Amino acid sequence: MRFDFTDKRVLVTGGTRGIGRATAEAFLEAGARVAVNGRTPASTSSAIAALGSGARLVSAPGDVATASGCKAIVDAAIEGLGGLDMLVNSAGVGDSGPIEEIDEAFWDEMLAVNLKGTFFCIRWALGALRESKGNIVNVASDAGLMGDVGSGTVYCASKGGVVNMTRAMALELAPDVRVNCVCPGYVDTDMVRRDGIDRAADPLAAERALIDYAPLKRIAAPSEIATSILYMASDDARFVTGAAFQIDGGSTAGQ
Repeated sequence: MRFDFTDKRVLVTGGTRGIGRATAEAFLEAGARVAVNGRTPASTSSAIAALGSGARLVSAPGDVATASGCKAIVDAAIEGLGGLDMLVNSAGVGDSGPIEEIDEAFWDEMLAVNLKGTFFCIRWALGALRESKGNIVNVASDAGLMGDVGSGTVYCASKGGVVNMTRAMALELAPDVRVNCVCPGYVDTDMVRRDGIDRAADPLAAERALIDYAPLKRIAAPSEIATSILYMASDDARFVTGAAFQIDGGSTAGQ
């Protein structure tokens, strides 16, 4: 599927790696102007250089874990792009552990990045998105649609919050701004390899378990999630809002 986003103004949080990086690249290929967010100026600059630099790229560094960080990110994007048509909330963290080992710092970081960051980036972008009749795509997870021991209780809680927040926001912001989310299963990203495979006692067995997790028996490529995000942001999906789009190889089909 080929999309045309010529001169559309897009902010992608978490755009330096994984799904966010693939999404920024896909929007660029479709003609958009893209503000790329990374946690630090250095990581953001490095990603922009790898994406080819150029006039259609804008740097919007900052930490989504705080409301002020979200404001700085959105302000930089709107200033650099001259407005905003689409916001993709891709920044996120993932980790797991038994409930007995979870402390307040773990809980606070997971909810701050995954849920609070998504909310406050939308909060600060809303004026520009209302003006452009734009739309929002949040990156949730199949773990936001069902309980999953492997992903961990806190991660499931944070992504479940993103899913239901998407639905509530779609109702509140209609008809001016569409709000949707994608719910990927396991994706071949640095985060999945670091937390789900490399730290395991038997990395090969851990990778096999992730492959076997989905009925389609493989892990998704980041570009597959990016393609679905572009669809949700496109005019082809202009009658779609409040949707939680599963891109999970069938992991939630029986739930």
